[in-house]
This record gives sequence, C-alpha cells and structure tokens, in this order.
Amino acid sequence: MNTKEKDLKYIMHTYGRYDVALKSGKGVYAYDENGKKYLDVSSGIGVNCLGYCDDGWVEAVSKQAATIQHMSNYFYSEQPSTLAQRLCNLTGLSKVCFGNSGAEANECAIKIARKYSFDKYGDSRNEIITLKNSFHGRTVTTLSATGQDVFHNFFFPFTHGFTYVEADSLDKFKAAVSEKTCAVMLELIQGEGGVNILDKDYVQSLVKYCNENDILVIIDEVQTGVGRTGKLFAFENYGILPDLMTVAKGLGGGLPIGLCMCGEKLKDVMSPSTHGTTFGANPVVCAGANYVLDRVCADGFMDEVNKKGEYFEKKLSELDDVKSVRRMGLMIGVELKSGDAHDIAVKCVENGLLIITAKDLLRMLPPLVISYDEIDEAVKILDKTLKENN
Repeated sequence: MNTKEKDLKYIMHTYGRYDVALKSGKGVYAYDENGKKYLDVSSGIGVNCLGYCDDGWVEAVSKQAATIQHMSNYFYSEQPSTLAQRLCNLTGLSKVCFGNSGAEANECAIKIARKYSFDKYGDSRNEIITLKNSFHGRTVTTLSATGQDVFHNFFFPFTHGFTYVEADSLDKFKAAVSEKTCAVMLELIQGEGGVNILDKDYVQSLVKYCNENDILVIIDEVQTGVGRTGKLFAFENYGILPDLMTVAKGLGGGLPIGLCMCGEKLKDVMSPSTHGTTFGANPVVCAGANYVLDRVCADGFMDEVNKKGEYFEKKLSELDDVKSVRRMGLMIGVELKSGDAHDIAVKCVENGLLIITAKDLLRMLPPLVISYDEIDEAVKILDKTLKENN
C-alpha cells in the first residue's frame, strides 16, 4: 500500500489534496516520492518562510531537541522567554501568550477582549465585529468569527457574539457598533478571502474611532506576519498599533506555533487558569522561531522582500492571461482573464509548480528567500500552464 492509498484509507478526508506525495525539500524546491522536482511558491500556506530545511534553522531546532524537547508550562523556559522579549521589543506590544496555531491564537485574542470588557463593563459588552470575507480559523468559535457564509454550516450551534460588516466602509462599521461591542477583529490582507488588501485610510480611521471608544483592535497576522508583507508585521505598513495581534504560520519556520500579543492596557487581563495549552511555548518550536527572527530581522532582508515582490508583480503582469495582480511584499494574488483558478493550480502542480488558490485567484506565498532566477522559473511555468489551458 503506497502513501496515497494509506492516506485515503486511514486519514479523514478533510483536505482536497493534490495528487502528489512529497518526500523531501531544500530551499524553494520539493521532491515527491518518485524524485520529481517542484518549485514551491506556496510555502506550506506561508509557513516555510525560509524555504525547506534551511541549514541554520535545522541546526537550531536539532540542538534544542537534543537539549530538552518539552516541559510543562509550570516551569520557566529560556527559548520562549527570549522569543517573547524579542517580539515585544520589535513590535511595541507588551506581553505574549503562546499556543500552537493561528486558530488558537485567535481564540486567545477573543478571550482576552471579552475578559477585558467583562472586567470593566460587565457581562453584556461582549460582541466582536469582523469583516465579510475574513477567515480566522476552523474551531467552532473562530469559524463563527469568520465572515463567510460558506463556513457557517453543519456545526450548529455556532458561538454567538459576532457581527460582520463590509470592508473599507467606516460608516458601515460605525453603524454596526452597539453598546455590546467590545472589539473589532480584522486581517489587513484577507488571504483566504481573495488577497483583499484593506485601504490604509480606512484602517487608520477605524483604529482611531475604536481607540476613542475603548473598542479593542485585534489584528490577525496569522498569514501576513513575519516579513510576508515587507515589514515584520503588516500593521507596520498601516501606521497603527493594535491592542491585540495574533501570529502563527511563518514564525515557526515549519513547526507549529501560534501566539497572541497584547498592548500595555491588556497585559494583566489574564491570570493563571484563564487560558492555557499543553504544547504552547514548546522550546524546540521556539528555537526555530528565534532563528527565523534572526534571519528576517537581519539588515536588508525586508528590503529584498519588497524588491522581490515588485519584481514578481512586474513579471506576472506581463503574462497575457493575467488580468491583475494584488500584492504586498511577497503576498500575491493573481487574477486570471479566464479559466478556473483551482483547475489551473492543479495543472501547475503537474508542470512542477506548487501553488494555491484564494477564492477565484491564484495565491502565491513564496519563501521569503526565493531568488530572482527562481521567480523567473515560477513565472515561466505559470505562463506555460496558462497557455496550455487556452
């Protein structure tokens, strides 16, 4: 029984997989069980920000795994303490709560926002506004926070307390605010929702209004964080500072991590037993994250991310079958003139390019270390695939 057969027989069918069994990887390239080579511009949905098996990352993770691989959160640990200190110093936020995924990080942010409001205003001020086309996770509560009707099925009853509004309209947001509103939760670029980049003036005006009315601002940076948009975090491109920020995916460099950060006024909201997780702040994972920060915060790294993003956009825009490109840093959405994006993605994989979709767009989240020659190669494969589809 081969890998695919075992998967289909023994693993729940919760993913629509491409017909490829990957076995190894190095840099931007992955290899399947037959030795076929693929250029990966998906990075495991933005996780492998330094590509596959970066030498320094492997060394950092291996060294920590050989030192102590896990400990209970009842004890102090150097790697997560150092990671938290660095993240606070880099962002201007005050404290970190560790978890294992983006959904967990968003659950934590929701809990902090509601507890802050409960402590200050009582139990009736607990509603959170999110944006239509948003995506915040697959737990029952983060599905409830997700502003897409397609996700609001099967798993009833969903968690109450969420309201959805159209993006980029401050008037519609204000109209949705009530005496029950405690927070707003938003992605600055809606990745799963179609690589929708929020307007800067809208975001700044929304944050100003929320600050004036003690409505907490939660920024979901699960997909946009850790250099993806050309800044360490996307909120820096908007000139704002959130009350709460969630991070996952690229921070671990390939190992599962999720964390929620809060600002000064929220730093003492949570107390022992109000939140927790067995594997959060795992020292091996945090060792990998500390190495990721070493790399992405190095002089000139972010400048290169922005230059590569501009180069990628230019090359993509020159293709006959590309209608438009949505981009910030190396977070890229490609709108096609014709054809189904999912079908095109499947054919790209057959041609040696690992790519994903977002709604009716092709989505690229390439490793931040991708070279210009590798960008050219990716665009060449995409162009070939699009022409074959016509």
